[in-house]
Amino acid sequence: MTLMNHRNRLQPSLLSEPVRRVETGTWAIELLPSAAYSTRYVATQASIGFAFDSQRGVHALGSDRVHPFEAMPNGLAFVPAGCDVFSESLMGGEYLRIARTDGILLTGDRPFNNRIDQQAIHLALRMRGALLRACVEDDWETWALALAQRATGDAALSTPCQGAITPRRMRLLDEFIEASLDGPLGVSAMAGLLGLSEGYFMRAFRLATGKSPHSYLIDRRLAKARALMRDSTARLSEIALACGFNSQAHMATTFKQRLGVSPMQLR
Repeated sequence: MTLMNHRNRLQPSLLSEPVRRVETGTWAIELLPSAAYSTRYVATQASIGFAFDSQRGVHALGSDRVHPFEAMPNGLAFVPAGCDVFSESLMGGEYLRIARTDGILLTGDRPFNNRIDQQAIHLALRMRGALLRACVEDDWETWALALAQRATGDAALSTPCQGAITPRRMRLLDEFIEASLDGPLGVSAMAGLLGLSEGYFMRAFRLATGKSPHSYLIDRRLAKARALMRDSTARLSEIALACGFNSQAHMATTFKQRLGVSPMQLR
């Protein structure tokens, strides 16, 4: 299935995770791994996207004006048919893309991203887990239709609200977390970085990302572990400690719980 994969890697890794794809019924679905990319195309069909990670770069959507973008983690996105798209990022991020293959247009004429929707988060996580496990018999059509409804139905009309956790503050948090992943890291340190009380920070973070700071921290540990598994020859026990897990067994348990696969299976 090549119709959806418009993203071209800028610096491909020798051991890069593959693009995982499934085409079922009237839907084409793919999971793009975290990697630098550059893309330019005119969308021949509408597509729905979901950014699992923070992403930063430059883009132009439906115009020739290129400007910086900062995508929040767990953000739902929509690109309408006919939209002229340019997007480039030196860091990328894991991304889910969905489109119909039967020619029926998805409603909506304006692109958007950074939409936080709890049901969309739940659906995207289920679809990512199934793609990583290569479970081709899962209920793909039901999931794809439900996610499309979150992006194009009444739920898509609400204005995204990030509160105190702006994209700039999210970037500061990501940099702080990345530098501290090899050790313990609590909510108090993250809240202190932004000058917020712990209670206010936890509420604002969930509003902006759809999940708790602790859950997001686990996601960042997993993302770093996957990157080290892909780009290094380090032992899994070494990777576990470098990413802040107590042991290789702890890391393996977290992989199974959050991704549905073991580190050995992914590597």
